[in-house]
Amino acid sequence: MSSIGPTTRPVIREAIILAGGLGTRLRSAVPDLPKCMAPAGGRPFIAYITDFYRRAGIERFIFALGYKSAAFDAFFEQEFPHGGYTVSLEDTPLGTGGAIRQACTLASDPAVLILNGDTFFGIDLSALSSFHAAHHADCSLCLKPMRDFDRFGVVELDGDARVRQFREKQAYRAGLINGGVYALDREGFLQEDLPAVFSFEKDYLEKKLETRRIFGLQQDGFFIDIGIPEDYRRVQTSINQLL
Repeated sequence: MSSIGPTTRPVIREAIILAGGLGTRLRSAVPDLPKCMAPAGGRPFIAYITDFYRRAGIERFIFALGYKSAAFDAFFEQEFPHGGYTVSLEDTPLGTGGAIRQACTLASDPAVLILNGDTFFGIDLSALSSFHAAHHADCSLCLKPMRDFDRFGVVELDGDARVRQFREKQAYRAGLINGGVYALDREGFLQEDLPAVFSFEKDYLEKKLETRRIFGLQQDGFFIDIGIPEDYRRVQTSINQLL
């Protein structure tokens, strides 16, 4: 029996970016834009995400858009003058799960990277690709170690790095949080019997953990989520860490 070595496992080349959120918690700081288009260092925040993942090896982006999708026109012209992207547009809100499923129909590779447009997490894409393939995972989560926090829930793994529990938000001294970056078995996901509108986190990741192959890979790259004004202000002084 032959085996596939780490150097021959394919690196994920397509990414879906969830960029259709309403951004209600950030509305006081950025009232007229989708939150991932909020300016940081003179550029839309999402531009730092696409820059980083292009350097990591992503060749094609699928933008899942909804709220104020026209606000992205100038971004596409500036950042993607030669293409390398497509748009999955929601006519009505589909939730994160429905948005991912619609975007998955526009992808072509067996596995796809899922990113949140309001979160920067500087992961090792090659390591994630190898981890995902080696575990034959339905979905592989990138987990960020954190200390002294209460804004995020905690993900618990077993000895084989399989996700066994998602714990609710509360004050934690230390733990692994869901960094919002996933490698997803696209073909298997599209075969799932899921509703038209659903939460990827609550209705897919957190359910049927005993049967779905959900794994977690610890990564310790720079992480920031600009979903609230406090962290949006913090990103303005952290631009160098996004480059």
